Amino acid sequence: MIPAVFAGLCDDAAVFPPGLAPLPDAIAAHDMYRKAWYTDLVGPLVLAAPSLGGLGELLTPRESPLPIAVTLPGGPAQLAGVLDNAKALPVELRALEIAVPDGMGPDEVLEAVTAATAPVYLEIPRDHRRFPLLRALAGTGHRAKFRTGGVRADLYPDEAELAAAIRAAVDAGVPFKATAGLHHAVRNTDPETGFEQHGFLNLLLAAGDPARAEELLAERDGDVVAARVSELDPGLVRARFTSFGTCSVNDPLTELAGLGLLPRGEA
Repeated sequence: MIPAVFAGLCDDAAVFPPGLAPLPDAIAAHDMYRKAWYTDLVGPLVLAAPSLGGLGELLTPRESPLPIAVTLPGGPAQLAGVLDNAKALPVELRALEIAVPDGMGPDEVLEAVTAATAPVYLEIPRDHRRFPLLRALAGTGHRAKFRTGGVRADLYPDEAELAAAIRAAVDAGVPFKATAGLHHAVRNTDPETGFEQHGFLNLLLAAGDPARAEELLAERDGDVVAARVSELDPGLVRARFTSFGTCSVNDPLTELAGLGLLPRGEA
């Protein structure tokens, strides 16, 4: 039994770095997750727009549609092609995660995604457009996507930057997801790279109490984090923080069990 606060929290981003699973393997593993006891923890399989072109031969025959979220790294210009490809495939399009090209302002972005037929997450740029775009998303039904890491240290926003973005999203009533760098449940320093990495549970806490977001993002004590997570209002916090991308569903599953937030025997 997956607690409501974790339902659908882990989007399956196995094909992205650092996992880089081959697409056939990722599909097979995702189908296995859908039959496992922890299926309610797992969101859609996240794929990049270019991969849809060769997806058909991997999904035939198929008894049920594959739930997917599609990233559009090229921005809204890729939207029409993604929608056309999805119509021709045995997939359930759960979300569109759309990058905002350099120089594209809020009004132009919103106009460019009006044809979307699935929930839209706009990847919020880390420049002067961040807060105007979050304000522009208010009341549109669209959502925000925050990038929380990458292959270089500078791609990881610090606690102050991420806390400010979370507060702005909550103030605007804009749900958000996060992606990249969330390799562990709790804030940590990667022993190999030295990168300061956010914990996905810390983000849950920050979403639940935006006024203390910077402090909560910095907390490194797993017992403290777990105790606070167990006190969250699931409906409130998950309406704000919808999911995060992980290249290994088994890692968060194991860490949640280790923190006493899921049954140890099942993980």
